[in-house]
Amino acid sequence: MGMAASTFTPVSLSPALISVCVQGASTTWPRLRQRSRVGVSVLAEGQDAICRSLAGKTGDRFAGVDWDADEEGGVYIHGASLRLNCSLHAELPGGDHTIVLLEIHGLKAEPEREPLVFHNSRFRRLAIS
Repeated sequence: MGMAASTFTPVSLSPALISVCVQGASTTWPRLRQRSRVGVSVLAEGQDAICRSLAGKTGDRFAGVDWDADEEGGVYIHGASLRLNCSLHAELPGGDHTIVLLEIHGLKAEPEREPLVFHNSRFRRLAIS
C-alpha cells in the first residue's frame, strides 16, 4: 500500500520530524496511518512514471514498480534518492489537506541520485551551479 505526497518538508532535528501533505479525500492515508511504521521514499530523477503510478486513484499502484518492505512493514521504492523509516507523530488540519508530521527512526540516503522535482505541474531537474 502506498501513495504519492506532493509536499515533503523537514521540520525538526530533535525529534527528527518531516511533514507531508495528504489530500483530505485520500482513501489510502487512513489505512497507512494505523501502521506502526511508514516507509517514505523520496523518488529520484527519472522516476516520473513511478510517481504517476503511485498518485493514481484506481488500479494496482505498484504494478511494474520495484519495491521492498522492512521487518516493521515500511515499504520502500527501489532507486529512490532517500528512504526514511517513520512513525506518525501528529496530524494537523490544513484546508483540504492533512499535514502529517512523521518521526524519522532510520534512513538510507543515495546522494548520487538527484531527487525527483515536481514544480509548476511538471517534472523538472534541479539547477546545478
